[in-house]
Amino acid sequence: MPTFKLDGQEIPFEPGDTIIRAAWKKGVEIPHYCWHPGLSIAANCRMCLVEIKSARPMALPILAWDEKKKDYVETTKNKLQPACQMEVTEGMEVVSKGAAVEKAQASVQEFLLLNHPVDCPICDQAGECKLQDYWLAHQKKLKRKDTEPVHKPKAVRFGPTIVYDAERCIMCTRCIRFCDEVVGDHVLDMRERGNKNEICVSPGRELDHAYTLMTEHVCPVGALTSKDFRFKARVWFLRSAPGVCNGCATGCNTWVDYDPRYQRVYRLRPRDNEEVNKFWMCDAGMMTYKRFHEDRILTGRVRQEGRVVEVPRDVSIEAASKVLEKSQRLAVVFSAQHTNEDNFVLGKLGREHLGGTALYLAALSPESVPGGWKGDAILRHPDPNPNRAGATAVAGGELRSTADLAADIAAGKIDAILSLGWAAGESVEQLANLANVPHVNLSSNIGPLTQVATVVVPVATTAEASGTFVNAKGMAQQFQRAVNAPLGIKSAWETLIEIGKRVGREIAFAKLPEVRAAMPATTSAVAAAS
Repeated sequence: MPTFKLDGQEIPFEPGDTIIRAAWKKGVEIPHYCWHPGLSIAANCRMCLVEIKSARPMALPILAWDEKKKDYVETTKNKLQPACQMEVTEGMEVVSKGAAVEKAQASVQEFLLLNHPVDCPICDQAGECKLQDYWLAHQKKLKRKDTEPVHKPKAVRFGPTIVYDAERCIMCTRCIRFCDEVVGDHVLDMRERGNKNEICVSPGRELDHAYTLMTEHVCPVGALTSKDFRFKARVWFLRSAPGVCNGCATGCNTWVDYDPRYQRVYRLRPRDNEEVNKFWMCDAGMMTYKRFHEDRILTGRVRQEGRVVEVPRDVSIEAASKVLEKSQRLAVVFSAQHTNEDNFVLGKLGREHLGGTALYLAALSPESVPGGWKGDAILRHPDPNPNRAGATAVAGGELRSTADLAADIAAGKIDAILSLGWAAGESVEQLANLANVPHVNLSSNIGPLTQVATVVVPVATTAEASGTFVNAKGMAQQFQRAVNAPLGIKSAWETLIEIGKRVGREIAFAKLPEVRAAMPATTSAVAAAS
């Protein structure tokens, strides 16, 4: 692979790479605002100016102060080039840290902050703002401008999810280019000129497509903020764990941002993966973090005389074991919302140890998702389940639906159910038959399956346990636990092993790697692991 020199360091590049892209691939950051690896080149912020040493320099006439003459004199300086726009050639020598470059970067930084309100203490971007980062790295000086700054609109509602502050905006146009180039919706544009320009929404429109939160994510400063995240947490208190979105079968890679003090997840952000989601996520996927805390089941539930009674977890496990040890014709219901590890141990207990031969899959349908679900040609897969492929694979083949299970119960083919997860494609009314036989359900949230169960045992969410999903392309992707499960609650596979012990069926897995080692190779692959 050909190389070029950046500040004396050999950097490999591919044909067509610009200086900044080749450096980014190598993990070297050249300061920038408007450049983004997933968007076209605008070259309008001028923060990435570098000096090309290997080519014949273009001299710019300037006036420089001459200390001896005590006057300005005419001289020249090398013209700096934008690294985002300049294509690399083999043997090129580039300087991004010399005196001329650093002076240019400091000047750009000062220019961008000329009318900026510098309201970092109340800005949600504080702590992850490039204006802050680069001021510390390239300026470190107070404003020289002592006149009133230009004031612009603040807290402008762009749509149901995004708020715009024009005074913080540096006009990098990333948000406009994202809507145009990724979503194909020219809903944002720029109006006015000079220090009065601002981003605007097309007349009669709102920023309301399926990827609005990405406009906030690509904003390098605090101009666009998410209504959901505003004023909820300071980013320097947050930690991040690699995750996989559970919103659909695409399996977008995520960062799960959580506060370790409260063991609470505050947001999901896209984690770059060129093969799966590139740099993006959809709004619905980013909001799936709410399932980690809303409608949670934190205690056991046992149905007694038609009423649901909350009981300690141990009592629910004991009740579950009594149901399962009496079963003769057990139905085992796998879950397209749970991990391969959970589904694999479910199969071990239900099929191998308890003799269940009727196998089903509980999965959301597009109609059963609140507000409905539609796929698109960008990221949103038509299947709103993250692990249909994985659950089917660990079960050993195609599975029948929960609607089929309801029909089999009506036909008297089933005398007990062991099910995993809360999600189903049918309503509670459509699954009413499942309440006619003893039904053990392991779930983290309230859903149709929990409402027709005889015994509900609480288990951890996907933010509280490590696991593996297989996406629609067949890629097995591992994710890591972000927060601790509530006291006493364990992952579904650990809970299933505990229930197995109560019914005298020993499943010899003590740790997650042991479960993965026993799983089919295609469902535990770590090639795309987090």
